Amino acid sequence: MSLRLVVSVLMIITTVALGMIAYQLAAPVRPAVTSTLNEGPISPLQTGYFVAAHPLPAGTFVRDEDFGLKSALPDQVPANAITDLPENRASLRGALIRRYLEAGAMITQADLLRPRDRGFLAAVLEPGTRAVSLAVDAVSGVSGLIWPGDRVDVILTQEMEHTVAPLARRVLSETVLTNVRVIAVDQDIVRSAPADGATAGHVARTVTLQVATDQAERVTIAQQLGHLALAVRAIDGPTTAGTEQPTLFSGDVSPALSKTEQPVGVKVQVIEGEKRNEVTFQ
Repeated sequence: MSLRLVVSVLMIITTVALGMIAYQLAAPVRPAVTSTLNEGPISPLQTGYFVAAHPLPAGTFVRDEDFGLKSALPDQVPANAITDLPENRASLRGALIRRYLEAGAMITQADLLRPRDRGFLAAVLEPGTRAVSLAVDAVSGVSGLIWPGDRVDVILTQEMEHTVAPLARRVLSETVLTNVRVIAVDQDIVRSAPADGATAGHVARTVTLQVATDQAERVTIAQQLGHLALAVRAIDGPTTAGTEQPTLFSGDVSPALSKTEQPVGVKVQVIEGEKRNEVTFQ
């Protein structure tokens, strides 16, 4: 009797187990839920398009880390979406955001202003400022290590005529612009250019500065007076313009030049008949 009961229980358990297996095989497969911002590889059956990885205020220069990806079937990609293609990603790098974008918002062409687009430089400038370019070389341009976004002082050095100034005051240097922002180096307006690209190690030929209207006039005149050099300011330094710097003369740098200067006395011409003599009174 007990053996028959055991056999019956085993048959019931086996029947239930087989029924559960059959139900699982017959049940429809639920689709996998994907993240809103997909940072991993996208299924070959889907197309990725760019969205904002985090809130992007207007005026932001976008970088690779500012992009997120959403995926959809090719026929379900929203209109005006920028798909994840290598050429699209390269063209987005360094673009300027024209309006505020929430995290996860789709990025469209209308939201961006690229460095080669008309009006890009004007959009980069702060209200009430101007852009002025300086010619630089390896020395005056700090060996090509100046980048857009850096703040610099502009130093003018000029040499006076020997008939105008004594040797100790013949060469002078003065700061004509203080704490101005670099907005472009040659035609690069963004800092995120790849270090291993074609411009790696390239020494800039022009640097474009953001200045006030009166400063644009000062630097234009300074370029005609003598040699201009850029001095990079510390990144944690004050963002406001500093106090006026005094003019520095060659004699201030080299006391030996001051010692070589002979004191100039009063010169008087002494006329005796047809003779003329010049006498200097010390």
